[in-house]
Amino acid sequence: MNTPHVVVVMGVAGTGKTTIGPLLAQRLGVPYAEGDDFHPEANIAKMTAGTPLTDEDRWPWLDAIGAWAHGRAGLGGVVSSSALKRSYRDRLRSAAPGVVFVHLTGDRELIEDRMSHRQGHFMPTALLDSQFATLQPLQADETGVAVDVSGSPEEITDRAVTALSGLDG
Repeated sequence: MNTPHVVVVMGVAGTGKTTIGPLLAQRLGVPYAEGDDFHPEANIAKMTAGTPLTDEDRWPWLDAIGAWAHGRAGLGGVVSSSALKRSYRDRLRSAAPGVVFVHLTGDRELIEDRMSHRQGHFMPTALLDSQFATLQPLQADETGVAVDVSGSPEEITDRAVTALSGLDG
């Protein structure tokens, strides 16, 4: 990669965005930003209560992530964002045209199991079905890679680094 990518680590809740994102950033030698930190308090309150966010709830959050990604253009960075819908990824690309996506994928049983073991996270497993229902996988015209989340965080990160190295820098 000649120019460091700005990478959005995406996927449904429980795929490991918050675990893989920092590991990937470390491997790429770029900063990491936690996508959840860009949520307004009202969004966190809704999710904590088990209420799925609306698109209107998500736009300011996506705009804040997009602004961060735009500021990292040419410098590289990794940020996490569920980015479940094409329209959400389009919004991120409109702010930061060069972003690439690492879509963390896995079967529902594995993800639900991982979610049931995490501590102190606001996203309840009850919202997992709505996340899968909303998910629109990367399309052929979107720059990004799909990475399976089975195995250890190090194995997943290795797969992501290898997949990203296949993209034009």
